[in-house]
Amino acid sequence: MIAATIRHYDSVSDSFWERTRDHDVSQNYDALVRAIDPGKSRKGLKILDFGCGPGRDLIWFRDAGHAPTGIDGAESFVAQASERSGCPVWQQDFLKLDLPASSFDGIFANATLFHVPKLDILRVLGQLRDSLVPEGVLFASNPRGNDEETFTSGRFCTFYRDETWLALVESAGFDPVEHYWRPKGLPREQQPWLASVWRRAR
Repeated sequence: MIAATIRHYDSVSDSFWERTRDHDVSQNYDALVRAIDPGKSRKGLKILDFGCGPGRDLIWFRDAGHAPTGIDGAESFVAQASERSGCPVWQQDFLKLDLPASSFDGIFANATLFHVPKLDILRVLGQLRDSLVPEGVLFASNPRGNDEETFTSGRFCTFYRDETWLALVESAGFDPVEHYWRPKGLPREQQPWLASVWRRAR
């Protein structure tokens, strides 16, 4: 499932960049940074961009004065993100992670964790938790659904109910900070994304 998803992204890497490079996810950047540093005065935050794709979010964190590292399973994304951002980018399968312990102030998992199968999600969340510093912050954004797993346009996807996702992350050793739905300002039925912010539990 993961291999098929990686192959899909490798095959569409250039068009994916063109489609997504101008997406406004500033609300999500702000949610992560604010949870780590409420005054937003610190620079050099160590951020893991989990599923960095071709580099859009790495560039934003870099330009904001932080120290981001990218990770992605698609070889083409890793090459593009590294070249565009100048940041370190690791190629790793989401189901075969090798992350340093207690290293990151925050993890930005924007539209990525929904590619992890249900059977593996608690383990993967635990690995992300362990890579955070004490009280480090995880941001996650996932498409909403009815807990179904399916292939969509060549990608494996899990579409969680809001309550299922929130309970899963808490059970993986995180304390909730906030959650909201996107795009903002629309009726709930027109907000297909659940964004959630979490702090590593003590």
